[in-house]
Parts: sequence; C-alpha cells; structure tokens
Amino acid sequence: MRLKDKTAIITGGASGIGRAAVERFLEEGARVVIADYNQDQGEQLVSELTDHQGRVAFCQTDVSNEAQAKAAVAFTLETFGRIDILVNNAGITRDAMFTKMTEDQFDQVMDINVKGVFHMTHAALPHLIEQGSGKIINTSSVSGVYGNVGQTNYAASKAAVIGMTKSWAKELGRKGIQVNAVAPGFTATPMVEKMPEKIIGQMTSVVSLQRLAKPRDIANAYLFLASDEADYVHGHVLHVDGGIMM
Repeated sequence: MRLKDKTAIITGGASGIGRAAVERFLEEGARVVIADYNQDQGEQLVSELTDHQGRVAFCQTDVSNEAQAKAAVAFTLETFGRIDILVNNAGITRDAMFTKMTEDQFDQVMDINVKGVFHMTHAALPHLIEQGSGKIINTSSVSGVYGNVGQTNYAASKAAVIGMTKSWAKELGRKGIQVNAVAPGFTATPMVEKMPEKIIGQMTSVVSLQRLAKPRDIANAYLFLASDEADYVHGHVLHVDGGIMM
C-alpha cells in the first residue's frame, strides 16, 4: 500500500487518465476526492467503486473558477481532514490550425489548463504549508515540450505548466512540498479512440514502442511521484511517451 492513509485530490478524475489515477490511488490505499466538472460521470464513478466506499468522494468543480477551486479544497478537508497530494490533471483541447484558431478557443484552453492549475494549487497551498508536507503533480504534455501542429493553444498551456512546476519547485521545496510534472504522449483516452483509424495510425507511427499509452501508464507515473519512493524527485518533468521520435 504505497499511499496508505494519504489523501489526494485528482482534478479531471471522472474519465480518461484522471479516472485511471483515481483507481490506482485507491488500490494503493489512498483516500481520493474526484474534482471534476462532469457531475454525472463523477457520481457514476463513485458508485462503481464499491470496493473503496468511504475512501472516495466526488466534488463538482470547474477548476477555472477560483471560488470552486477553493470549495474543492474545503470539501476535501471537511471530508477527509487533510490533503497530502494534489494531482492537477484536468485539461481540455480546442485544436485548430493557427490561422483558423479563435481567441475563444485559445482562452478556453488557457482557462482550464493554466488558470485551473494555478487556482487549485493556490487554494491547497496554505494547508500544505501549514502541515509542512505535500506533493503537487501537474499534468503537462509532450506538446508542451516539442509543440504540435494544430495545437498552438494546448502546447502553450502545457509549456506554461512546466514553467509553473519549475518555479514552484524553487519556492516550495524548503517548505517540505515537492512539485513535479508528468508529460504524457499520445494516450488512448475515449476522446482519442473516437478519432479516425488513419489519424491514430499516424500518432502510433512516431512512437518508438509503436503503441499509444494506456491511461493506466500515465496513472502509474502519477502514483510513483505521489509515493514515498519519489521523495527526492523535485522540479522534474517525467516524460511518459513511449519514446516519441520528434
């Protein structure tokens, strides 16, 4: 039980990579709050996790909204009494070639992928500082490292997450708080699986391992960084991309 008696908030935890992370953390003994905008999916997931009742709860949260981020932190403290791990996993895409990208598409991605990470961390930080410990895991992307066609907004947002991660690592390490990021590659989430086979084939072709990541592959990286085994990993961006050749 690598996370026994630890409490985690996982944003975007109702589906995809976030759901896989919720399941892995529960398997390893954690108490988990699923902070997600989709109430139906969140409540359905809690009802399905019958083996973990009493250790998992749902809080409807729009991470781009500062008040809702604060409410999610307050809910977690009220429900489980503490916060040990914050996984800033929530994110969206609004892909378009740059010449056709609208300001609204750009702003939507920035609001969730950047401001959402800011709001959730800012809300949780006073508690983490007071207890003198905590682990913050931010979700970036290989697009934030290498860029990607049609993803000016998404790549910019994920590059910003790396910048925040490294800045917070410099500020918070002395307070006992570890900050790291995970940069997933192409991952077989429900959204990706709906793409045409030709596009999925093109995505797979640039991966050295010749397959897309499973959500559980990314969740395992979160788990490592959240565990005691990663106690001396700090300010790091962990690529989980199957060896993307770019």
